[in-house]
Amino acid sequence: QVQLVESGGGLVQTGGSLRLSCAASGRTISSYTAGWFRQSPGKAREFVARISWSGGRTTYADSVKGRFTISRDNAKNTLILQMNSLQSEDTAVYYCAARSVTGYISSGALVLPTSYPYWGQGTQVTVSS
Repeated sequence: QVQLVESGGGLVQTGGSLRLSCAASGRTISSYTAGWFRQSPGKAREFVARISWSGGRTTYADSVKGRFTISRDNAKNTLILQMNSLQSEDTAVYYCAARSVTGYISSGALVLPTSYPYWGQGTQVTVSS
């Protein structure tokens, strides 16, 4: 099992940047594939980005490509989401999620919230116009 706690959210102006962190405990994050999702009022939880357990492969939603960067610091058991060029549409609660790498799962499945058993409580990101 793993426990996840997000931090780094806040209020930022359009075009600004934020750096979100997700601290993992219980087990090292290196044993998990991990990702970020977000959810705004009235919308379903949306995939943002994911990173392989090794950190060698990353995947991004089309809406954030070129603006967001996902990374992980396994030594610190931390998942990072660097968000640049923020837009009002990025306003949402951001959640980190993790899944054990044991067994096979398709890359397509890894963009679905239902594929992740471990979730943080979320951190609010608000982008002002």
